Amino acid sequence: MHDRKRLPAAAAFDALGAEYERAFAGSAAHHASLQRLLELLAPHSRVLDVGSGTGRPTAQVLAEAGHEVRGVDVSPVMVELARRQVPDASFECADIRHVTLENSSFDAACVYFSLLQMSRDDQSELVRRLGRVVTRGGLLMMATVPLDVEGVDVEFMGQAVQVTSFAAAAFTELVIEAGFSLLWEENTLFTPSYPGGVPEPQLFLLGRRT
Repeated sequence: MHDRKRLPAAAAFDALGAEYERAFAGSAAHHASLQRLLELLAPHSRVLDVGSGTGRPTAQVLAEAGHEVRGVDVSPVMVELARRQVPDASFECADIRHVTLENSSFDAACVYFSLLQMSRDDQSELVRRLGRVVTRGGLLMMATVPLDVEGVDVEFMGQAVQVTSFAAAAFTELVIEAGFSLLWEENTLFTPSYPGGVPEPQLFLLGRRT
């Protein structure tokens, strides 16, 4: 818990806790992307959920469909919520950048909006790493806020956070360069359900490791 790189994100999401789920879990695009993933997953697939949050909706939907889900999140509050809410999945409190993951050890990986507090170099390295962690023919579902910003200080649901992202084309290219062929892409606007919530652009990508 003393890794300075991950402490700000952990502190912000510790403070948000279940409020984050209430604000974002109703996203129709998020649920639609999970259904697309489920249609392609073989039974009892091993799925890595990066930035698993409260476990809902991602880990819950996948676990209820019979898949083996491993969630990783930097926020101990989020991890505790996830363990209570999705007992059929496993969750660990850790920085994904420092977690040991064997090559070809997962049939799929999900990364929903969990890169935004990482530097561009760290985001790029993680996506490349997922290209090794996901087995050949396996799947990658990614979602981000596609903005060309780097190290921007913002207030997010009352919490001070620093945001870094890529424009949509650059992020898509990042996924392709990591060894994934693009199966599906959706750009949408979503308004989180909290006071003062404003529409934000969202990009969903589903790829298959070639």
